[in-house]
Amino acid sequence: VLVIDLDPQASSTWILGCDPAKVELSTAEVISKGAVGKSIVPSAWGDGVDVIPGSSRLLTKENGTGKDAALRLRTALAGVEFYDAILIDCPPSLSNLTTNGLAAADHALIVVEPSALSLRGISAVADTVDDVWDTHNPNLSLAGVIVNKVPGVSNEADRRYDELVRIVGKRAIWQPVVPQRVAVNEALGARRPIHDLGNRAADVIEAFDKHWAKLRRITRA
Repeated sequence: VLVIDLDPQASSTWILGCDPAKVELSTAEVISKGAVGKSIVPSAWGDGVDVIPGSSRLLTKENGTGKDAALRLRTALAGVEFYDAILIDCPPSLSNLTTNGLAAADHALIVVEPSALSLRGISAVADTVDDVWDTHNPNLSLAGVIVNKVPGVSNEADRRYDELVRIVGKRAIWQPVVPQRVAVNEALGARRPIHDLGNRAADVIEAFDKHWAKLRRITRA
């Protein structure tokens, strides 16, 4: 798996064991040059997970300028073919960085929380996916929606889940939902895969494994 971090905060990069402040080549340089070059580095999660790290330098790429500004990541990835899957982590904004990610992708997967603020932005994200499909990437499809950080008991979360069903339709929502667990924050803090926590994160691991299996079926189709 190759993880491409397009977020200037570079959270994925940090969690995967790379220091965003020290990387020489980040996705900012990949977008600038339209080439991957030597930007791919191994993560600290072991063999099989590589990363093109993000950095704060991505802030200068949020407003795309120049010819084919939205297609530079896609151009750079043209020769990268030896991974089972490439995951592009887009920033939480609908900037040129997100457009680059969607223009390079085959499938878009939206992750939301069952909260009013999270659901407020889902229509804009879906519209952006449609716009990129129409203008830059006719192969792009909306794979679905994953509901994250779902509390065990919450009337408010239940209401927001029902609202999400009305917005995107029940079939678009991947099952199971990802439960809210302290173990997830512990794994993030330790910069370790959730699987390392074993039985303490059993239900989160089960959700991850089922979503990963579905994603692999989609990418192989």
